[in-house]
Amino acid sequence: MSHFTIRFPRLFSILSWFLVAVLLCSYWPSSVQAAEVPLEADTAILMEASTGKILYEKNCHQVMAPASVTKLMTLVVAFEALEAGRGELSDRVAASENACRLGGSQIYLEPGEEMTLEELLIAIAVGSANDACVAVAEHLFGTHEIFVEAMNQKAQELGLKNTHFINSYGLPAEGHYSSAYDMAIIGRYALRFPQLRQMTAIKEYDLRGGKFHLYNTNKLLWWYRGVDGFKTGWTNEARYCLATTGERDGLRLIAVVFGAPQRHGNFRDCMKLFNYGFAQYAYKTVAEAGQICGVVKVGKGTVDSVEVVVAQPAGALVLRGQDKGITTRIELPASVSAPVVQGQKLGDLVVCQGVTELARFDLVAKQEIPRGTLWQQMGEVFEEIVQLEQSPLKIK
Repeated sequence: MSHFTIRFPRLFSILSWFLVAVLLCSYWPSSVQAAEVPLEADTAILMEASTGKILYEKNCHQVMAPASVTKLMTLVVAFEALEAGRGELSDRVAASENACRLGGSQIYLEPGEEMTLEELLIAIAVGSANDACVAVAEHLFGTHEIFVEAMNQKAQELGLKNTHFINSYGLPAEGHYSSAYDMAIIGRYALRFPQLRQMTAIKEYDLRGGKFHLYNTNKLLWWYRGVDGFKTGWTNEARYCLATTGERDGLRLIAVVFGAPQRHGNFRDCMKLFNYGFAQYAYKTVAEAGQICGVVKVGKGTVDSVEVVVAQPAGALVLRGQDKGITTRIELPASVSAPVVQGQKLGDLVVCQGVTELARFDLVAKQEIPRGTLWQQMGEVFEEIVQLEQSPLKIK
């Protein structure tokens, strides 16, 4: 019976190791946590521009003074006003006394001095000129106050819950605030206006025939490859702030930091965020904007079909090195009835990885298809009757 003898010390040792293993497993994290990015700023966010996905954040919804980063919304409202026909870039704008008496960063406008609207917008984008903000606001909306109302209206339209503006330039004022998250959303929306981003990417610019030289306050335009836009800010209250964007290998990121305590801390933090984002993520492009993705039959129209294109560059955000198995699926109706408006949504381009849906993009009509004349519609019906008669599957 000796072969049935239990050696208690050995059994105790085995049970001990088993309990240790169970405890370790119970405390082992179920997923790998993102590495901590050491930031100086009080609040920050890193967002992927195409999807709006948050890649990293630190207190991103905390209400903060935005300082001159406010001017990103100022530029958005100005460019929307241009699209709506409120003005042209070539407009001559005369500075009012109200615009000229502002302090802070400025281009020292004199009452009655004229510049083009384009020059004033560049002065805002590059030189952070407070006086130019008021001159632009008054030219496009009549008064600075109405322009600020439009800024707050746009904030509501974008669903921003922690943003409210008192002025268009960002000097401290009670009730003037935003958050890193909200400003990233404004930055994402601003990318709809290519010329806005191009203006904020200008490194140097001459005004008054070269007598006044502007240097862009966003030093990342020089210091970080791929950065091509947006706006800095600083006041004693807000400290050092920055909302910026950059693109590498098709991946566009938006970084926002508020409340960096030291000079250049806003730049250091955004570089850390960009380093993290570009190292961890990639963007897999599957279709370029305007690429034809199918044809839809059109009934009662001047022609019988319309080409369908993807409305914007389509793709998916993936972890770097994990872009295998990306597929697309086209979802389109069998037919639509005229009239069809150019740009009208007709379906979706769905990006998948395996069975997981990653993103959807609008498929829109490439051209307008007016409703056909009565004779054209009657001819279409006659053609359908003929085809039915010729079909071997007749209903008796």
